[in-house]
Amino acid sequence: MANSPDAVTTQQVSALPHVVIVGGGFAGLATAKVLANQAVRVTIVDQHNFHTFLPLLYQVATAGLEPADVAYPIRTIFGHAPNVGFRHGQVRAVDHQRSLVVLDDASEITFDHLVVATGATAAYFGIPGASQFALPLYSLADARRLRNRLLLSLEAADALPEGSSPQLNYVVVGGGPTGVETSGALAELIRIAIRRDGLRIDESKVRVILVDLASRLLTAFPPSASAYAARELTGKGVEVHCGRSVVEVQEHAIRFSDGEQIDTAAVIWAAGVTASGTLAYDLAVTPGAGGRARVTNDLRVVESANVWAVGDAAAVPLNAAEYCPQLAPVAIQSGHHCGQQILRVLRGEATQPFHYRNKGIMATIGRNEAVAKLPGGIIIRGRAGWLAWLSLHLFYLIGFRNRLRVMINWTWRYFDWPSGPRLIVADAETVD
Repeated sequence: MANSPDAVTTQQVSALPHVVIVGGGFAGLATAKVLANQAVRVTIVDQHNFHTFLPLLYQVATAGLEPADVAYPIRTIFGHAPNVGFRHGQVRAVDHQRSLVVLDDASEITFDHLVVATGATAAYFGIPGASQFALPLYSLADARRLRNRLLLSLEAADALPEGSSPQLNYVVVGGGPTGVETSGALAELIRIAIRRDGLRIDESKVRVILVDLASRLLTAFPPSASAYAARELTGKGVEVHCGRSVVEVQEHAIRFSDGEQIDTAAVIWAAGVTASGTLAYDLAVTPGAGGRARVTNDLRVVESANVWAVGDAAAVPLNAAEYCPQLAPVAIQSGHHCGQQILRVLRGEATQPFHYRNKGIMATIGRNEAVAKLPGGIIIRGRAGWLAWLSLHLFYLIGFRNRLRVMINWTWRYFDWPSGPRLIVADAETVD
């Protein structure tokens, strides 16, 4: 198997075995990077022509970063690899018998190997109104839509007559890392917007409420880390309500199981993810946990020889009783492993099982505050945790320009809080 770019360019690329990767997220890109400049033809199919750095979406939503800071063109990423191409579109179905995928425009792409890396979507758990009125945070469009909603609500409150400042309630549903990060950043956004932008809003009438059904925040962390996160959020003005469930979301209100209903300026949904409704869900008659595709230990879809699933789209076995969590490190590692196994199959070699290497988890709580759980159960928090969080995210962020912009932005915000990208982008896609 050729390993150099020169070896690939001397061949007729179209005659090489064709690997189609559906999805340009962490898992799909990790797979493609292994296959880049190898003697295979790769086509990445995605409905967006860019890769989105999902862990920083909440900062776009809370006007800390620009959308372009967390996105990078897929074609540019693989501009050095003549064997990697891109197709803008959305896969509608997989024809296993003919080894082809059907796109929304009815066009077909044949494959020798198919990698499904379609990620996950928000899980609403059947709660009435949640999918219709709550705002998820799993795409760049979601982040822009949420930012618009937040800024529009503040502008609307400012436009009211003097002395009639209304109660503004922002409810974040979900006490995992996304919910914790979003609620902390939202509290900071509101405080800074009022003070730096001259909004005529009574800050005491603005509430940020973080709600979770579990008895504590960040259940993947030790209880001490959960308690630390709750204290820090409370210090920022966030109301933390654990052990409380949502039973209905309305257009401008939310109702809880204890009967209380409160009016809302926005309900932000960070309560979990599912692969139901995605391409991965349709790969088998019986989907795996959370609607994910069931895969064998080498990441091939069960009962398939040439279809693979990786990242959030796959129910990747962790051990005999558990599956790997739906986290970016799992997506990156499983994508890398999948690419290696496809090359092994093409060389006529036996595949190897996937083994997840737990590198820890992190959550930031605002400027200068974060908590991290490292391998071995080591917990770091405060400024040390925040610096570790910053370093890790800068390392994985794609593109030198994006890294530089984000680093400058974070440095500036550490010493001061500039006006920032508090822009209402009034287009049909993102303004309700």
